[in-house]
Amino acid sequence: MDAAAWDAKYDGRTPSPGSPPDDVLVEFVTSRPRGRALDLACGHGRNALWLATRGWQVDAVDFSGAALSGAASVAATATRSIRERIRWVHADVTTLVPPREYDLVVASYLHLPPDVRRTVLKAAIGALKHEGILIVIGHHTDNPTTGAPGPSDVEILYTPSDLVADLPAAAIVVRADTTSRRVGDATALDTVLVASVTDE
Repeated sequence: MDAAAWDAKYDGRTPSPGSPPDDVLVEFVTSRPRGRALDLACGHGRNALWLATRGWQVDAVDFSGAALSGAASVAATATRSIRERIRWVHADVTTLVPPREYDLVVASYLHLPPDVRRTVLKAAIGALKHEGILIVIGHHTDNPTTGAPGPSDVEILYTPSDLVADLPAAAIVVRADTTSRRVGDATALDTVLVASVTDE
């Protein structure tokens, strides 16, 4: 799906102030010292805003201008100090080569063909400072069988082992597993990966 298609999709969505962050993000970040975060494919910015409210400086990236406009409108309801901690970046994460200056990189429900996904994960690991962490959350390959919402194209979905295999050698796997959550009457299956780098 190209940027124009995502713009059309987000034009049909009303941004929702107060949308919760991903549970895995809360679990791994709450006790960490605040720093710089990169939110890849941020959408309406729920994870970026949560991080900013906790003192993180966040670069929130999406290639949909409509998504970023919605995100900024949600952030406008926050205090000035929180808003100033977020930089909304209109860019394509598949070609982004971020500098190595982040303590945290988040990729939440970013679904790409396997070869492109590997490129993005390599860049994400490369953006992490010493002891920084990468958090990836996405729809599991088996999710279409559960009746839960999400992409139905199995090629762009992934298992924990898929993500582990995608990581460059510098990455250290902290967690790679499958989680479930209720979505209406269905049970959605998510793949979770947390990885770190400890090389200087």
